[in-house]
Amino acid sequence: MPDRKYDLTLAATHYEPYVSGFTQTARSIAEGMANRGWRVAVVTAQHDPDLPLRDTVGGVDIYRSPVLMRASRAIVAPRYPILAGQLARSSSLLHVNLPMPEAALLMPLARRVPVVSMLHSDPHLPAGWSGRAFARASDVASRAAIRRSAAVVASSHDQAHASRFWPVIRNRNFTPITPPCLDRRGGEPRYRETGGLHVGFLGRIVADKGVGYLVRAFQRIVDPAARLLIAGNYHEVAGGDLMAVQSEIDRDSRVRILGELRGREVNDFYASVDVFALPAVASSFGTVLAEAMMSGIPSVTTDLPGNRYPVAATGFGRVVPPRDPQALERAISELAAVPRHWKEQKARAARARFSVAASLDAYEVLFTTLRGRTAAR
Repeated sequence: MPDRKYDLTLAATHYEPYVSGFTQTARSIAEGMANRGWRVAVVTAQHDPDLPLRDTVGGVDIYRSPVLMRASRAIVAPRYPILAGQLARSSSLLHVNLPMPEAALLMPLARRVPVVSMLHSDPHLPAGWSGRAFARASDVASRAAIRRSAAVVASSHDQAHASRFWPVIRNRNFTPITPPCLDRRGGEPRYRETGGLHVGFLGRIVADKGVGYLVRAFQRIVDPAARLLIAGNYHEVAGGDLMAVQSEIDRDSRVRILGELRGREVNDFYASVDVFALPAVASSFGTVLAEAMMSGIPSVTTDLPGNRYPVAATGFGRVVPPRDPQALERAISELAAVPRHWKEQKARAARARFSVAASLDAYEVLFTTLRGRTAAR
């Protein structure tokens, strides 16, 4: 049972120390609001059995529900909706992070507590019956949560209008708020090996990030001093997969697999690269993309709603068609030659637009407006 009353409960089935843009956003909002004097709880799944069921980190009370089993990217935590409902009823406001298949069960358990839903992305899952079943269940749950919400948040109008949930969102109180992105400047170039072009990718190494297309694009660069730095976890993340491109990586001795990076290691990574690439094949806001630009690194990404927004909004990079290694390589080579003063100017604009403070200000206005209201049925 909840230890006390809360101003805000944040429901997210994954939370740090699990590493993803999703969990970084959830943690930044939770800890940011706690730092602003809000009493905040997070209800999540115990994705690692070594994690305690009850914890306090960064001023946030964390409640974890045990996981019964995993299927592809899905987790099965039967008591999660019950625990989340208990916490919601002990709170003035519930912030639900979608997609979440459990949301359909959670909504009635939250009773009349006002809900803010954050749509991170439309689910993108591998082919197969289990993936399709999970996607259908997730979609039904997301629509239920959105219909029940006093407000709905997405990273941009671009993402929301292209979402398959837009017909439901458009009838709600919709507010675009970019995720809080960290200022990663000040790192040391510890991963830099030569004076040649260094291209970087950072993120979960899963199929929808398009890492294979980046490897093929990099192989079109003939400079023996060039390096491709691929950072991210693929062993312990939902849907992690490096095997699909391992043979191509093995054929190019210039590619480096850095594994998962945390804390100052991420700052050092950005300090080591000249161009950042996020060649995603599924639409989502790229927190790492925004943080690269905030660090002064020009970036290339794919022309997908939401995914293209950080580059399109700042002009600090190139947007290319998805699944096109030739266009990706051409954009990387163009960005490698841009002048320093242009990068500094664009980086300042990116920091103003995507900072943690700017995002939390917008969330606090929305949360304050809704906190403590009785939700309409």
